[in-house]
Amino acid sequence: MSFKALVLEEKDGTVTGSVTALDDAKLPPGDVTVAVEYSTLNYKDGLILANKAKLVRNFPHVPGIDFAGTVTASSNPGFKKGDRVVLNGWGVGERYWGGMAEMARVKGEWLVKLPDAISTKRAMAIGTAGYTAMLCVMALEDHGLKTDSPVLVTGAAGGVGSVATAVLAKLGYAVTAMTGRAEQADYLKSLGAKDIVDRAAFAGGPAKPLDAGKWGGAVDTVGGKVLAVVLTQMAYGASVAACGNAGGVDVPTTVLPFILRGVNLLGIDSVMCPAPQRKEAWARLARDLPLDKLDAMTTTATLGAAMGLAEKILKGQVRGRTVIDVRG
Repeated sequence: MSFKALVLEEKDGTVTGSVTALDDAKLPPGDVTVAVEYSTLNYKDGLILANKAKLVRNFPHVPGIDFAGTVTASSNPGFKKGDRVVLNGWGVGERYWGGMAEMARVKGEWLVKLPDAISTKRAMAIGTAGYTAMLCVMALEDHGLKTDSPVLVTGAAGGVGSVATAVLAKLGYAVTAMTGRAEQADYLKSLGAKDIVDRAAFAGGPAKPLDAGKWGGAVDTVGGKVLAVVLTQMAYGASVAACGNAGGVDVPTTVLPFILRGVNLLGIDSVMCPAPQRKEAWARLARDLPLDKLDAMTTTATLGAAMGLAEKILKGQVRGRTVIDVRG
C-alpha cells in the first residue's frame, strides 16, 4: 500500500523536500502502525526543514516531530486497532521517520492515547509546543507557584508561549506576556494576558546582577540574554521553567539570583520525558486548556506548504500554532 509523505533529500549539503508517494514496506521497524491525520509545525521542525542545525543525519528522511492519528495495526499489548494516539518527540522526525506523512510506524511506548476531549486535529494544534507549555506549568506548580503571583511568559506569541498564556490565565494566574511583536498585543490579551511587555527591554541582557523581584514564576521560551534578565527579576523562592533557546544558548548571569533569592531554574525536556508525565500533561491539557482559545490561535496548512513555512517560524513570523493536514 502506498502513502503520501514529505520526503527530505540531501545533495552536496543542500536539503530539498517534496511530497512523494512511498510504499508502506519502506516504513521503519516498530510495533504500532498509525494512520496519521495531522502533524504540526514546531520551531524544531523549522530547523529540520531548513537544515539549520544538522539534526537529521540520514536521508531520505520524513520530518515531523509530532503526529496524531488512529492505530491501524499493533503487536504492542498497550494499543489496539482504532485507538486514537498522539506522539511527541523521542527523536521521531530527527533520528527516525516522523509524522509529516499519511502513515507512521513506531514503538508503542512512544505513544499516548488521546483523551476523549481532544480530537486529532486539536492534538496537533497543541503539539510538542503545547505539551511543553503544560510541562512548564506543572513544573512551576510543583515548585510552589501561587495563584496570587504574577507570572511572566516570554516569547508569548509563539506556540509554547501562546498555550502557556492561555493555560495559566484559565488557572487564575495574572499573566504578563513578553513579545517582540507589538502588533500581537490584542491577540495575547485574547488568550488571557493581563499585561504586555516589550522584548526589547530584556534583549540587551541584565543591567545589574539583581533587579526588583517582580515575578512569582516564569515560563521562558527564549533563553540567552532574555532568560538572564528574567532571572534577575524573580521574587524570592520563585522559579523559571526554561524550555527554549531561540534567543541563544548562552545565559550571561551570576549566581546571585540563586544564592540570595533562592531562585530555581527548572529545565524542561519534552523529547525524552517519561511516559507517566506525558500522560498527566495530556490529561491536564484536556482539562485546563481552553479549546476555544486553542482554535483561535490555530491555522491549518497542507503537507506541501510545510517547507515554505520553515523560515517563517525560525524568524518568529508564525503566530500561535500551525497544524499540517497530511491528507490535504
